[in-house]
Amino acid sequence: MDPLILRKVNAERRARRAAVHVTDLGDGRDRLVREGDAVIGPLGETIASAFRSGKSGVVEADGRSYFLNVHLPPARIVVIGAVHISQALAAIAKVAGFDLTIIDPRTAFATEERFAGVDLVADWPEDVLRARPLDAYCALVAVTHDPKIDDFPIRAALDSGCFYVGALGSRKTHARRIERLTAQGVNQEALARISAPIGLDIGAASPAEIAVAILAEIIQAFRRRDLRTGVAP
Repeated sequence: MDPLILRKVNAERRARRAAVHVTDLGDGRDRLVREGDAVIGPLGETIASAFRSGKSGVVEADGRSYFLNVHLPPARIVVIGAVHISQALAAIAKVAGFDLTIIDPRTAFATEERFAGVDLVADWPEDVLRARPLDAYCALVAVTHDPKIDDFPIRAALDSGCFYVGALGSRKTHARRIERLTAQGVNQEALARISAPIGLDIGAASPAEIAVAILAEIIQAFRRRDLRTGVAP
């Protein structure tokens, strides 16, 4: 790899941005394509597919062979609320290959006994997210039912372009949430990105089933995200 391209790849990695190193196997020429860059024609479609799948490999496009070396930041799930749903979600998210962090200032809920081996932070989201900011490769899951805890990270997730933003609650609860966030200046286009009630509609009832529905919706959002904006259509 050209040293200049290697430096660019490393810079993208540090910034948690996706990139594909494209090498023409016929003449050896290579270049770096960042997520969101415009690449026209069949090669562009193939690169877009690689960004969504995260898989590297040899591809054919425009009558030529290319090797695509895909560099995606590890996708993160940030859960607001150390509740029963979070316990189940932590277990299955690990199986699915997602990094997961749980944030909850309520120390009676956020305990090591309840979340052994989980990246658990018993502090207010405002303080945690200032030190560990959200980005386009994060999914935000708000499940406390408490506006004082949930509302700030939801707004931060929308501002940061998280690929998924979901919030627990009934339609009535969500309507009140929309009223609060609108009063804080969040526009309707951004508010429409919030998945609420949270999770795919599979008839989930128990905390474990709701966790499955949430993870399924996160995966769907990640694999179908708009590569220009980073968010699900």
